[in-house]
Amino acid sequence: MQAGKLDRRITIQRVTTTRDEFNAPVEAWADLTTVWASYEPVKDGERYRAGERAAEISARFQIRYSSTVADVMPTDRLVFDRRTYAITHVKEIGRREGLELTAIGRGDGRF
Repeated sequence: MQAGKLDRRITIQRVTTTRDEFNAPVEAWADLTTVWASYEPVKDGERYRAGERAAEISARFQIRYSSTVADVMPTDRLVFDRRTYAITHVKEIGRREGLELTAIGRGDGRF
């Protein structure tokens, strides 16, 4: 994996469960790590969902493999360029050289 192509910063987040003052479980996103990544847009498009038009952005990110990111899963998400992306697929590159994360973000910033 060439270091020169890893020119974008992404933050990987994982959902955590805490308790509120009434001891009820509360889910919140917490930063797992911030790493250098390469970014490649895959496609973008618009779909109609329940009468709402939403722009969708698919992207592929490649990051270096480390013990911190070894257990990244599709239940995690990432933040890039002030946009939140849902991770849809995680693939190992080579023999633990890196990870390829395929993700979907919404053009309107929600997720």
